[in-house]
Amino acid sequence: MLRQLFAALAMTAVATVVLGLAYPLAVTGIAQVLAPERADGSLVERDGEVVGSALLAQGFTGPEYFHPRPSAVDHDPRDSGGSNLGPSAPALAADVAARAAAYRGANGLAPDAPVPVDAVTASASGLDPHISPENARLQADRVARVRGLDAAAVRALVGEHTVPRALGVLGEPGVNVLGLNLALDRAAD
Repeated sequence: MLRQLFAALAMTAVATVVLGLAYPLAVTGIAQVLAPERADGSLVERDGEVVGSALLAQGFTGPEYFHPRPSAVDHDPRDSGGSNLGPSAPALAADVAARAAAYRGANGLAPDAPVPVDAVTASASGLDPHISPENARLQADRVARVRGLDAAAVRALVGEHTVPRALGVLGEPGVNVLGLNLALDRAAD
């Protein structure tokens, strides 16, 4: 029995070293060589200071910025996770209606104007960094007005920051909110 215990402990030690140290270090090293920016989290810098990641949503709320899609965990920005509300949940319908009214009000839309789905439905993880081009276009006039910029120039920035479908067919086009807001800050400088 002692021999079996020793063998089990030895295998645990070997597995820990190989799977817990060697393999992660090898994968990290390969990632650093092949795609260093992505391996480091696609960090975005402004004036030499990290301001966020191109892969994670940032909490922009001021009227001078484009807003990301709502998060199911807006109450605490350190959280991520879904709301667990199904499509027939009255609480979800109330949340969507309240978000739609707030979106229309913030962006000067008519009370019955259609609102993009991504402007009123929460990102399940709260981490989605993109909004739809339609959502960005509807926010463009507000942002231009508050910043004192030409609305056409702001819409042009939206176009420049719109990324197409992956491989031309996968997913939907999107606008990275952090990149667009940083471009707005540069335009205002």
